[in-house]
Amino acid sequence: MAPWSIARQLFALQVLVVTLLVATGTTGAVLLAGNDARNAAVSEVVAVAETIAHTPAVAEALHDADPSAELQPYAEATRKATGTDFVVVMAPDRTRYSHPTAELIGQPFAGTVDEALAGGTVVEEYRGSLGASVRTVVPVRDPGTNEIIGLVSVGITTKAINRALIAQLPVVGLATGIALLLAAFGSWLLSRRLRRQTHGLGPAEMTRMYEYHDAVLHAVREGLVVVGRDGRVTLINDEGRRLLGITDDEPDSLPPEVAGLIAERRPTVDEPVLVGDRVLVASRRETRFDGRLLGTVLTLRDHTELRALTGELDSVRGLTEALRAQAHEAANRLHTVLTMVELGRTDEAIELATAELAVAQQLTDQVVGAVEEPALAALLLGKSAQAGERGVELTIDPDSRLTGTPVPGRDLLTVVGNLIDNALEAVTEVPPPRRVGVLVREADGEVLVRVSDNGPGLRPDQAADAFRRGWSTKGDGHGIGLSLVRQVAERYGGRYAIDPAPAGGAVLTVRLPVPS
Repeated sequence: MAPWSIARQLFALQVLVVTLLVATGTTGAVLLAGNDARNAAVSEVVAVAETIAHTPAVAEALHDADPSAELQPYAEATRKATGTDFVVVMAPDRTRYSHPTAELIGQPFAGTVDEALAGGTVVEEYRGSLGASVRTVVPVRDPGTNEIIGLVSVGITTKAINRALIAQLPVVGLATGIALLLAAFGSWLLSRRLRRQTHGLGPAEMTRMYEYHDAVLHAVREGLVVVGRDGRVTLINDEGRRLLGITDDEPDSLPPEVAGLIAERRPTVDEPVLVGDRVLVASRRETRFDGRLLGTVLTLRDHTELRALTGELDSVRGLTEALRAQAHEAANRLHTVLTMVELGRTDEAIELATAELAVAQQLTDQVVGAVEEPALAALLLGKSAQAGERGVELTIDPDSRLTGTPVPGRDLLTVVGNLIDNALEAVTEVPPPRRVGVLVREADGEVLVRVSDNGPGLRPDQAADAFRRGWSTKGDGHGIGLSLVRQVAERYGGRYAIDPAPAGGAVLTVRLPVPS
C-alpha cells in the first residue's frame, strides 16, 4: 500500500478532529438542554403551585367537610391546562385531597413536606406513585389567620421532561450533520489546495526532497539567485552570497548591477556583470510550472581570475604574433641583405640592416627602459605590433616612466590593455593616418595612464556613459572593457575621465593611487 500524501493525512486528521469537536459540542449541548429543561420544569411547577396556593377557592375548600369534592375537579382541570403531570392538594398531615389517580385520594402523600410546613418551598426530584418526577410543595395559608391549612404539590415526571428533550434531538442532529458536512467540505478544499501545492508528496518524500535540495544548494559551485513573481529574493545559495558579497544582515539586498539585470525581464546567457571587484558571468531565465510564472532564476559564475589570465594570455599572444611577423619580415630583409652582398653592394646592405635594426631596437629600448613591469612591457610591445598590422601608428610617450610594480600588474594590464583596445577600435573608423598615443607614468603618489587617439571622438552625453556596463557604439557584445577600467579605478579610489583631443578624437585618462 502506497504511503498517504501529506494532504490526505491532513484531511484525515482534520476530519477526525472536527468529528470529535462536533461530537463533544453536541454532547454538551444535549446536557445543557437537559439542564435547561429541568430548570424550566422547576420554574413551571413552582409557579403553578404558588398560583394554586394563593387561590381563595382552594383555602375555602380546605375548610369544607369534603374538600375533595371541589379540589379534585379543580386540580385536574389545572393539571391539564398547565401540562403538568400531577397537582396534589393535601392536608398538613399529608392526606391527599386530589390526585390524577382517584384511588390514591385519601392516602398519605409520598415526599418531603417539612420545609413547606415551616412556611418554605420544597423543590426536589422524587420517585413517587407516578415514577420519578421534579416536584414542588408549597403551603396554603388561611386568608384570615395566615395559618398553614394545607399543602399543594405540583410535579412533572422525568419521562415528560425527557420526551420534550428528545423532541429537540432531530434539530440538534440536523445541525450536527450540517456542521460535519461543512467541516468535511472545508477540510477537503484545504487538502485539495495543499495537495496541489505539495504535488501529492508524502512527508518522507518532502523530507528527502528538502535534504537533496539543501545539499545541492550548498554543493553547487555556481551562484544561484531565485526571485519570486513579486520581485523579492526568495533564495540565494552560499556561493551566490560569496560572489555578491551579501551578508546575513542584508539577506534580500542585491547589488544594483544584478538587480538591474533581473529587472530587465529578458533571457540572458553568459552576460558579464561587474559586482564589486569581481567579473561575473550571469545567465537569467524565467521559471514556469504548468504555464504559470513562478519567478526568475539567475546563475552566476566567477570569471575574475579567468579574465585576468585571458588578458595576460592575449598580451603574450600578441607579443608572439608580433615576433612571428617580425621574424617573417626579418627573413625577407635578410635575403635582401644577402643578395646585395652577393652583388657587391656591401655598404648599402650594411646601411639597410642597421636601419631596420635601429628602428626595432629603438622601440624595444624605449618600452623596456620606461616600464620595468615585464608583463606590461610585453603588452605594450604586443599592442604596438598589433597596431602596426592594422595600419595604426602607436607611440609610447617619452615621458612614460614606471619603476617596479606600484600597482598590481594584473590591474595595470586591465587598465592599459582595455584603453589601448578601445583606442585601436576607435581609429578604425577614420581614414589614415591613424594614431594612438600611450602614456604610463608614476608621479605624486599615483599611476597615470593616458591613451589618446585621432578617432571620431565622443559627444558629451556619450562620454558620460562610456564607462557604464553594456554601453558601446559598436552594438551588442561590447561595452565591457571600459567598465572593467572603471571597476579597477573605483576599487583603488582613483579617477577616470574622457576628454576631447585637441586634434580630434578622445583622450582617456585613469589615475590610480599607489597603495601604501
